[in-house]
Amino acid sequence: MDNVELNSFQRDLLYCIAGLDGSYGLGIKRAVEDYGNTEVNHGRLYLNLDTLVEKGYVAKSSIDDRTNSYELTPEGGSCLPIATNRRQHNSLKLTMSSRFGSGQAK
Repeated sequence: MDNVELNSFQRDLLYCIAGLDGSYGLGIKRAVEDYGNTEVNHGRLYLNLDTLVEKGYVAKSSIDDRTNSYELTPEGGSCLPIATNRRQHNSLKLTMSSRFGSGQAK
């Protein structure tokens, strides 16, 4: 797995999805905002989630007509050790609270 093809936001998405149980778009958005301490617009979020789905790193399924669920694939999971090491190296920490609804932290 060549992690060079992922930008930092995509790596953050993978990292946050890995820390959520039953990830859905809004839950992922909140987790990434909490992780990066910055606001994320919907366009950026869903464009990058779609890219991760197209690359095979994330699987997308429909919960209902308006809500999709996102889960890491084995290929996406293989990117995490590299992403996690970068986070540890930069002393970044993932902090998630129970406010994420069905996208709760593991």
